[in-house]
Amino acid sequence: MCEGCYGRNMRLFLILFLLAGPALSQDWAVRSADTPLDRQAVMALVEGNTLTFFDDGQSKFSAGGAYSYTYANGGGTAFGRYEVGVDGTVCIAFRNGFGRCDKYVESAGRVVMLTEKGERFPIRP
Repeated sequence: MCEGCYGRNMRLFLILFLLAGPALSQDWAVRSADTPLDRQAVMALVEGNTLTFFDDGQSKFSAGGAYSYTYANGGGTAFGRYEVGVDGTVCIAFRNGFGRCDKYVESAGRVVMLTEKGERFPIRP
């Protein structure tokens, strides 16, 4: 990876996220029983915390914007940076150049992460 590319890629990703944010919010597969979390609730959920999923994968959100996802069963760790949008959408720019955005909802008494692809990942209490 070239010197400084990560910083440029992160800035580009965040600009695209801010411009596309309203369009992205229309595409989520939110169910009728889901209550989307607003920005304040998402910040309280993620900032400085580690979320564990039922497959034992863990998303770690550092207060300064650093992000890591550790795969279950010793599958390695992916690193990046995260940003919480005004609508509560969390976008992550990974060091490898990939990125994704997720939405968090409350459903049947638990928090569930929704992906742009329509996948649902409940978070362990």
